[in-house]
Amino acid sequence: MKTIERVLIKMAVIQLLFLLLSQFIFHQLNPFPQLKQITIYEGVTKNTLIEIVETFSDK
Repeated sequence: MKTIERVLIKMAVIQLLFLLLSQFIFHQLNPFPQLKQITIYEGVTKNTLIEIVETFSDK
């Protein structure tokens, strides 16, 4: 059981390292400038808060 636990912990650490590396590559180095243009065009990167008004009908 201890060997399985060690393998799982090593896999989790390796996955975390790859996650951090990929986040750095995509956010700092900007390998795909077209992807950034698409997200700006779609409005994904805006930090604006839009109020949603909900109406309820009485029965």
